[in-house]
Amino acid sequence: MPLVKLWYSPGACSLAPHMLLNEIGHDFEPIRVPIREGAHLTEDFIRLNPKKRLPVLALDGEVITELPAIALAISQLAPQLHLMGKTPLGQARVLEWLNWLSGTVHGQAYGGVWRPQRFADDEALHPAITAKGRQTVADCYAMIDAKLIGPYAVGDGPTAADAFLYVLYRWGVGIGLDMRGAYANFTRFAENLAQRPSLQRAIATEGLAPLAV
Repeated sequence: MPLVKLWYSPGACSLAPHMLLNEIGHDFEPIRVPIREGAHLTEDFIRLNPKKRLPVLALDGEVITELPAIALAISQLAPQLHLMGKTPLGQARVLEWLNWLSGTVHGQAYGGVWRPQRFADDEALHPAITAKGRQTVADCYAMIDAKLIGPYAVGDGPTAADAFLYVLYRWGVGIGLDMRGAYANFTRFAENLAQRPSLQRAIATEGLAPLAV
């Protein structure tokens, strides 16, 4: 089995692959990185990933970036668990979730909420960008809530989509959304996933408080 390392920041989207690595039971080295905006990144990390983003996964020294690609690489370490979907259609659905969550919900919506300077240099525009980001989060969460009619996003077992969705649930709580009141299905989903030992271990390792949903 390959030597695995995961670079993460507590509570960031890297919590998703952290859970997945625990789910497959593969030994790995978690490496904490202060990736928040304005935090100092070491030259070693910038050489590792010039994008200056997390998560980063290394398999025997081969560096992989971008969450969907990392999820695929982790799933290939334990294909019997079907973390990227059990059937061809299931695999397409997991990729559908991951691409939308990464590009729209994370990059566009939360990018606007937390990083308006990425969209405009004029600081006078930042409040409007942040407000638009929050509205996009709410719109996306309404779509998520409508889709999560069962305990898992795709099929009858956990996939990479579930791990990322749980991270986004935590973020909704973090920005003050009424998650329980507005998104009942999403809340039930998060409560169910929070019972998995793989996620509980990741949360403990990252020093996060259990999510009181």
